[in-house]
Amino acid sequence: MRRLTTLTTLTTLTGRTVLVTGGCSGVGRGLSSALAAAGANVVVACRDGGAAAVRELEAEGGRAAGVVCDVTRWADVAVAVRTAVDRFGALHAVVHNATSDRSGEPTDLATVDPSVFDDHIRVAVDGARWCALEAFAHLREARGTLLVLTSPVGIEGSATIPLYGSVKAAQRGLVKSLAREWGPDGVTANCLAPLATTPAMERAFASTPGLDRRVLRRVPVGRLGDPADDIGPAAVFLVSEAARYITGQTLAVNGGSFTAL
Repeated sequence: MRRLTTLTTLTTLTGRTVLVTGGCSGVGRGLSSALAAAGANVVVACRDGGAAAVRELEAEGGRAAGVVCDVTRWADVAVAVRTAVDRFGALHAVVHNATSDRSGEPTDLATVDPSVFDDHIRVAVDGARWCALEAFAHLREARGTLLVLTSPVGIEGSATIPLYGSVKAAQRGLVKSLAREWGPDGVTANCLAPLATTPAMERAFASTPGLDRRVLRRVPVGRLGDPADDIGPAAVFLVSEAARYITGQTLAVNGGSFTAL
């Protein structure tokens, strides 16, 4: 009879290296903490280089490195991937979490400046593309995974942040396509759609009176998720061996808020 591997063994990330874009704040910082706590070598890729985040992760007992990276620049992403491999010897997963600083701004398609849409596209879609292109060879060698942070609004749309919803939907299309393309090479690709307390969410609440109450009314558990404690474990699972047969999927971690997948 085949001996079953325990779930604990499958979800440990000890010896695995994970690159997290936008890993210095918000959901990305929470994911970095959860991944490090699970044993991963975490490389935080941020525009400021991530020194403060690295110190915090190391103080928590994790192994971490930082790298200057603006995901709208292909060359920066290439440096981030190379840094992860040079520092820790391999790359097992990339978590593309970086998002536009303008993601929480209420807009409408009729009057919004086109530059806002361009900014969303460069960070969310082009950034994901650069991550995929630069990391693929290393992920193939490690039989690893790409995890892209999308959003529930990329699934069900939004009347107030349609540009953000559009690029988040585009990310899901990219990931589904990569899952098909990369599957024969043993590389998986998935999305994670969280509902969590983030700087962007707080900005949206501040600029749109009553939005916080409307959002929470849709969440059966009655609160927004914590980036590390609620969203982090889902990311740990999706980049672990426990999820090796899952690809092309979007996992909504939203406290039960209805999302029509």
